[in-house]
Parts: sequence; C-alpha cells; structure tokens
Amino acid sequence: MIINAGQIARELKHPLNADDPLIITPSPDLEELKKSGSASIDLRLGCWFLACRASRTGLLDVYKSQDVIPSEAKLTKSYYVPFGDGFVLHPRAFVLGVTLEWIRLPTDRSAMVIGRSSWGRHGLIIATATGVHPGFTGCLTLELSNVGEIPIMIKPGTTICQIFIHKVEGGDPKFVDQSSFIGSRKPTLGAIKLDEIARLLANDDFNNQ
Repeated sequence: MIINAGQIARELKHPLNADDPLIITPSPDLEELKKSGSASIDLRLGCWFLACRASRTGLLDVYKSQDVIPSEAKLTKSYYVPFGDGFVLHPRAFVLGVTLEWIRLPTDRSAMVIGRSSWGRHGLIIATATGVHPGFTGCLTLELSNVGEIPIMIKPGTTICQIFIHKVEGGDPKFVDQSSFIGSRKPTLGAIKLDEIARLLANDDFNNQ
C-alpha cells in the first residue's frame, strides 16, 4: 500500500515508533506536503557525481576473479559540484548522482524511486535502482543517462526524482537492509556479486559435466 503525502508528513513530524522513525533530511515542507494531495515526495540532486573514465579495460567481466576486475577507483572519477554550479551530461553519457536528502526507512516501510517525467521528456532518464528496502539509511544513488541529442545541464539542489513510500506488513527490526550502500552519502559503483548458482553455471568444469 502506498502512503499518501499527508500521512508521510504526519509520520515525519510524529514518528509512529520513536525507536524506529521515518527520517528525511533536509526535511520537506510538511504543511505543503499535507496540502499537495500527492502520493510521493520530491527529492533533490546532491553535489557528488561519479563518472566512468576512459579505461584500458576492453571488457568488464564479472565472472573472473575479483582480483582481475578493475577497482572502482580505476573505472570511475568522482566530481564535487557546489551549489550554483552545474554538471553537463552529454548525449549518450552516463553518470551516477546522489540525492541531497539523507533518508532513513523504518522496518515497516519500503520505497520506490522514479525520475520526474518533466526531465524524462527532455531526454534525462533516471534509472535508479528503484527499490529501497526497510531499514535503509543514507543518500540514494541515481543512475543518470542522457538519451537525447542535446547536452543537459543539471545543478545540485534541483528537484530530480520522487520517492513513493509503501507500508510493509510484518516488518522486523532484526531483518532489515544489509546492503553495502547503507550509510552512503556519495554515489558508489558497487560490486556485482554472483550467487552460488550463477557461479556454478559460469564454471567451465560444471558445464562440461
């Protein structure tokens, strides 16, 4: 069940559980949120960007040993863009951004993040890892792509996406999001981890049996 903006505003002001609160900081205008009649909260673009750099690596093969895969430092370059300045995203370019807002979800709340259609219609696609699990804490990484034909200027502080918060039945504080992105304030590439079945299927010895 999606929680409407009015209920979100009430939970931000008066948490249902003081030991397990919903937090969004900087906080949105709660009075405006109550009047909006929407089912989401707008989030703003932060100041950090992570771009893929030109690499001597001809192929990213996650099935190889982790010692062989290039590190995030070799694959990417980090940029800090202060408020008032902008980052130019060229056609067919891809960059990771981050939300200005720091978010904490209670154990009985999850969220979905989607891009704003006004940006999408101008070619800016925000294909975030949309699911946010109960217990997540940190800033959200945004996957920004310019699929248009014209360079796009994006500035920190700009409303860039929206978050829909859902009620989760049976939330348990002992079992919450344990991903490596917890607590992150900057965009991060992260590692692609294969499950055991994928490892077996990718193993030549297994396939030859």
